[in-house]
Amino acid sequence: MADTLPPPKRGPLRSTWARCRKARPQLILSRRPRRRLRLLRWGGRRLLRRRLLQAQAAGADWREGCGPVSRSAAAPRPKTAVPSPVPQPAPSPTPSRASSPASDEDAAPRGPAKLAIPPLRPAGAGRALLLLPREQVFTFSGTCRVTCLYGQVQVFGFTIGQGQPSQDVFSTYTHSRLALSAVHYSAPEKSKKEMKREARALLRAHLNRDDRCWVMKNFSPLCSVVLLETLKNSAVRFITSHPGLSYVFEQERTTFQINAEYFAMRSVGIKKEKKKNGLQLTESVLSALEELVSVACEEADGCPIILVCGAQDVGKSTFNRYLMNQLLNSISCVDYLECDLGQTEFTPPGCISLLNITEPLLGPPFTHQRTPQKMVYFGRSTCKDNYENYIEIIKYVFSSYRRESPLIINTMGWVTDQGLLLLVDLIRLLCPSHVVQFSSSRSRFMPKLTPSYIDDMDGLYTKSKAKVRDRGFYLPEFADSLEFGDEEKESPAAFSGHKLMCVRSDFAFRKTPRNRESHNRVLRDLALLGYLGQLHPPAPKPLHPLHSLTPYQVPFSAVALRVIHSDVAPTHVLYAVNASWVGLCKILDEVGGFTEGPVLLTQTPICDCLGFGICRGIDMEKRLYHILTPVPPEELRNVNCLLVGAISIPHCVLKSQHGFEGTIPYVTTDYDIKLPGATGKIGAREAEETYVRRQHPKARFHRKAH
Repeated sequence: MADTLPPPKRGPLRSTWARCRKARPQLILSRRPRRRLRLLRWGGRRLLRRRLLQAQAAGADWREGCGPVSRSAAAPRPKTAVPSPVPQPAPSPTPSRASSPASDEDAAPRGPAKLAIPPLRPAGAGRALLLLPREQVFTFSGTCRVTCLYGQVQVFGFTIGQGQPSQDVFSTYTHSRLALSAVHYSAPEKSKKEMKREARALLRAHLNRDDRCWVMKNFSPLCSVVLLETLKNSAVRFITSHPGLSYVFEQERTTFQINAEYFAMRSVGIKKEKKKNGLQLTESVLSALEELVSVACEEADGCPIILVCGAQDVGKSTFNRYLMNQLLNSISCVDYLECDLGQTEFTPPGCISLLNITEPLLGPPFTHQRTPQKMVYFGRSTCKDNYENYIEIIKYVFSSYRRESPLIINTMGWVTDQGLLLLVDLIRLLCPSHVVQFSSSRSRFMPKLTPSYIDDMDGLYTKSKAKVRDRGFYLPEFADSLEFGDEEKESPAAFSGHKLMCVRSDFAFRKTPRNRESHNRVLRDLALLGYLGQLHPPAPKPLHPLHSLTPYQVPFSAVALRVIHSDVAPTHVLYAVNASWVGLCKILDEVGGFTEGPVLLTQTPICDCLGFGICRGIDMEKRLYHILTPVPPEELRNVNCLLVGAISIPHCVLKSQHGFEGTIPYVTTDYDIKLPGATGKIGAREAEETYVRRQHPKARFHRKAH
């Protein structure tokens, strides 16, 4: 039997605190970091020791809550510090180097150590000064107003330079966090002294002497100086006034870095986030953006029509916003056609609209609700079971496009079965010059929409090119053949072809097949709240709840009524209209009817929608509708039709407003679900037992405001 060798003896284990002191003598840890250090395992301790040795080799001090600081600028060590067993002589700083900050910049280049947080300094109440070196990124969450004082910075694809107007930035938790990044700008051949003199002159109008001295002390060539200020927005204040929605812009979490930078960001209303939480664009997305921007800026190619398609949650809306911001860096305006009913960009859900965009989009849709130049209220968040009306509305809205600027078309995420056939019809109808098709590892398979595939594929209302040729159809221009034929509803429009751009995206989705519908419903409610936020005066005026605002009084005989999402008996129409979300529309026909009751339409018209409102109550004695809307009075003179769809008022508006005492109006548990028009089988109305709001037509949203 072979003799077994005894295991080698291992030395006595040293404590973690002694090992850290052995590894790096200048480490100063307080009681809390020491307590956290004892909880580390062997692998974590080895990793910490390796990082400390690397920091020591780079010539830096590490302190709690701060990044590495140069040894020459570090504070003297306390007398209680244990000396290193391997003495390392530190360079004795000369008085000139210690007193002159410019001498550090002219010295030899330092090690690879960088600041963990970009230099940020408080600049007064609700203001912070951010110094971004070249190619450095500051990812944050919250809302703020960004002003570039010197240099250039980019946020969400839009470049903000010195001398340009301030921009309102909204970095919310419902979407990827936004980031400020320093952009490399071309500087003339100037010495560093001349550049600092120029920067000091630009900063004199915005900062005091101490802040300017701090900037000049940390100034480096091609850096950018940014002023962050507290943003007071009426829509944001209205959204956050509802309980449970403040998390959209701000989330409380524990932090271990309580320092001056933390308090400076807190006074502004932002928090620093990890870079991985920011927007990450793939190489295919960046190449597609670069090509589309170059095509749109070339005058020889005219105005391109860019159609963006793909499955749900692949980044189409994010791509559209980023593309519009990139285009606005070079051109003055961009047109946008919204064909997605559920997740609209500039309007409340259930609309098809055409807009002319002249300002950047630096936030999610509920932060930039705008008035379109052409809009039709479809009344639902999906077009299922009503495809023909959906196509007709798109044709009506698209007819207002004048081809004076590039057009971006947003489509639905329904790309299977009939949704794919409907997308083929849209491509044939709108004739885009570029089709950007998104795909992801989590999305369903979708065939490549090449020009040959579109030619050979039958749509929902159009036929393939081969079948059109067999029938003898040929029309070179599609604009003269937008009407469908009675036989099989086939459109003989000739398709001229497009350039397909396949884009692969890899976003960190929060949505899953289980919570997608609830997540989308929250975003739709936020869009409605963002629109209702326009009812309030701009800051710093106080915020008033909706029940304290005075509504408009509209006579029964002045407007016509139509319920879109369901067939409602004429005797119950007022029940459906009361306390509902209504579209304020304009029809060509003159409205006239009986004085004893409302004017009802037998068919849903395709007409312009000028805005939206809430029917706060119905006065049966005086025959008046009480409408609460942010539409200006000069536009309300043209409104002669009210359309009621399946888009409901958010529950928080009815349940969570301040100032209610006693029973909340329009919220009841006694509800007759058998009432015609009460259920949500056809539309998307939510029928919850405790949140339903229907009462007698004489009921009020609240007592009349004085």
